[in-house]
Amino acid sequence: MAGGEEQRRRGQNELNYAENFIKVYKGQVEGLRGGELMARKRGEEAALRAFADSKARTHKEYAGAWASVAKARRALSSYESARRLLGGTTLADFANTGFNTVLFNHARLLVRLADEAPKPDAERLPEFADARRAALEAALYSEAPVYADFEQMKLAASLTLLRDVYGAEHALARKVLKGKTPEARAAELISGTKLRDVAFRKELAAGGKKAVEASTDPLVVLAREIDAESREVRRRYEEEVLGVERTAYGKIARALFEKEGTGLYPDATFTPRLSYGAVRGYRENGKTVRPFTYFAGLYERSARHGGKFPYNLAPRWVERKAEVDMKVPFNFVTTNDIVGGNSGSPTFNREMELVGLIFDGNIQSLVGNFHYDESVNRAISVDSRGMLEALRDVYGAREVADELTRWAAAATSD
Repeated sequence: MAGGEEQRRRGQNELNYAENFIKVYKGQVEGLRGGELMARKRGEEAALRAFADSKARTHKEYAGAWASVAKARRALSSYESARRLLGGTTLADFANTGFNTVLFNHARLLVRLADEAPKPDAERLPEFADARRAALEAALYSEAPVYADFEQMKLAASLTLLRDVYGAEHALARKVLKGKTPEARAAELISGTKLRDVAFRKELAAGGKKAVEASTDPLVVLAREIDAESREVRRRYEEEVLGVERTAYGKIARALFEKEGTGLYPDATFTPRLSYGAVRGYRENGKTVRPFTYFAGLYERSARHGGKFPYNLAPRWVERKAEVDMKVPFNFVTTNDIVGGNSGSPTFNREMELVGLIFDGNIQSLVGNFHYDESVNRAISVDSRGMLEALRDVYGAREVADELTRWAAAATSD
C-alpha cells in the first residue's frame, strides 16, 4: 500500500480485514488475562462440575465430558499449524494461511469440485452439496478484479510463513517451493496461471475430473499435489476435535440447563434475537467516555493527524465541510450485548423508531465471548441523524433523505 494511491486502494479491504481480526483477538486475550474474569470462570466451572458429579447416578452422560474436550484439545496442538497453513476446511475458510491468494482458492475449489461432484450428495464435503452449489459457484466464478502484483506479494509472504513453520527441508515445503525462494515461486505461480480468467475457470469446471487432472496450470497442479495432506488434517480435526466437542458440549449444556434453568443468559448463536440496552457512556483509563460522537469530532480527528492515512477523509467530505452541521450526532454507544454477529442490525428506541444501525463494539466488548460486563461493554451504532445529515449535506441525496423521513413518518402515524 505504500507504493502509491492505486496500491493503497487495492490493499485497503484486506488490511481492514486483518486489522479487525487482530483487534478482536487482542481484545479477547487481554480480557482473559484479567484475574477477576478467570476467577469467575473457574468458580462457575467448578460449581457446574460438582453439580454434574452429584447427578452421576441419574445422568451418566455428564461423566467424562470435560475430560473429552481436554483430550481433544491436547492432541490438536500437534497438527494445528498444518491445519491452518494448508486450510481449505470450509468454503468460507478457503483463504488459507499458507497459500494466501484468491487464485489458489480457485484452484483448490476446482480440484475438490472435480473429486466431490461425482459422489452421492450425502457423501460429499458439506460445501460441495447441491444445496450449496450457488454459493460455491458465486465464489468460483466471481468477476471481481484480481491484481497479479498484489496476489503475488501475498502469496510470497504466505509461502515464506509456510517454509519458516515447516522448515525448508520438510517434505511438504520442498514439494511446494520446488527448490525456489518463496518470492521466486510466487512469481512463477502467479505469472503462469490462467485462473484470473473466469472463462478458463468455467471451462475447467465443466470438464470435470478428467480436465482438472490433465491441467498443467501451475496453481491447479499445486492444489492437486497438496490436497491429500490438506484433506487429512481436516479429517483429523473434524473427527478428533469438532466431533468430540459437539457431543461433549451437548452434555455440558444439558447439565448447565438442568442446574440453572431459565435463569441462563442466552448464548450468541448467529440466529435472530432481540437485545435490550440503554444509551450510556462508560469509564476508560480514568476518563469518562461520553455516549455520543459528533460530526465535529470526525473533522477534528482528521485535522489532528494532518489528514494522513488512515485519518484521511474522502474528497467529497472535505469539499462539503462548510455545509455540514457539526452538532449532529454521528455514532452512539449502548449497553446492548451484540457478541456473535449483529453488524447492520437496526437499533430502535422504546417507541420503535429507528435511531441507528449497529456496526461495532468498543474494545472492552471483545471479551464478551466469555463474559458480559455492563459497566464497560458497549455496542456502537451509527446514528440515524448522522445518516440523514450525510445524505443531505455530504452526498447531495436530499430526495433520498426526504423519502426516508416521509416513509418513517407515515409508518409511525399508521
